[in-house]
Amino acid sequence: MDDITYYGSLALIASLAYMFFRNNSTFLLFIVLSIGAYIIYSNETGYTATEFKNSMVNSINEEAQDFTHKKGLDNYNEDQEKY
Repeated sequence: MDDITYYGSLALIASLAYMFFRNNSTFLLFIVLSIGAYIIYSNETGYTATEFKNSMVNSINEEAQDFTHKKGLDNYNEDQEKY
């Protein structure tokens, strides 16, 4: 993330957090602080929510490969299924 974008977004988060704190809106304050924590975490580690989603999808895809062979359903033919 660019330095100006990173620091700008943190300044926006800080101003929103201060506004919500002054208005006694603790739920929105918690949400804004959570977003700020995510921005800092993703900037420091480089591990974003998109990469997390992609790793989960790849994990599910790898587990689903050869599902019928793993479960012993090789002889199942859905064309013979009668409704």
